Amino acid sequence: MSQEYTLEALFAILERLRAPDGCPWDREQTRETLSRCLVEECAELLDAIDHNDAPHICEELGDVLMNVVFQAVLAKERSEFDLDMVLKEVIDKMIRRHSHIFGADKAADPAEALKVWEANKAKERAGKPELESLLDKVPHHLSALNRAEGLQIRAGKVGFDWSDRQGIVDKIDEELAELKEALAAGDEEHVDEELGDLLFICSNLARFRKRKTAEELLRQANIKFEKRFRYIEKQFKANHLELKAANLELMEKFWQEAKGRSL
Repeated sequence: MSQEYTLEALFAILERLRAPDGCPWDREQTRETLSRCLVEECAELLDAIDHNDAPHICEELGDVLMNVVFQAVLAKERSEFDLDMVLKEVIDKMIRRHSHIFGADKAADPAEALKVWEANKAKERAGKPELESLLDKVPHHLSALNRAEGLQIRAGKVGFDWSDRQGIVDKIDEELAELKEALAAGDEEHVDEELGDLLFICSNLARFRKRKTAEELLRQANIKFEKRFRYIEKQFKANHLELKAANLELMEKFWQEAKGRSL
């Protein structure tokens, strides 16, 4: 019998692994243990995307998908919902919120499309219990940088936002000055606070520019740092030098070489 490559086939495989005579590891998994796996799989997918590695992206998408379907298997075991209900929920939502495609609404550009999406989202919330805060919808499991931008976006929906990016740049200067004062005073708790404030306002600038998120920009900077430091390591190895005994001046020389090579 030939193998089917469908969501239903994946669901059936996972159900078999969860059976009494199935895989001991899979039988032991819970929502909580799988959620930790999901965080790791998403991180590996983002790595693959950052490196534009199509085969790796394909593999990691499969791992993420498997984790999502596994959660549906656990829910079915609890008689809460199944995979069909998950698919129905997301398909209905996509059709409902894209009323400029599947309905009578119009959207000529991404900004108008987002307005249609938000308007339809607001209709869905009608009749539901009011949130205690606008910020309640920003997930706590986001990275700190992503959550910072999420909080800023939610607050901005009611006008609590910057009018231009120069104001944010001025605020960055202000926070940096406060950080320098805290450092000069030797007040480490105050330094911690001001560092946090500086990171938060820098993420504000990334969000306001409507280009890459602060998370994406920091990942980009991490990759650049990694490439340049790996170059330093290679140069030390090529010159039969011990990295642990290196002086900073030589490291800086190789760093600048890496920079000159656009690494």
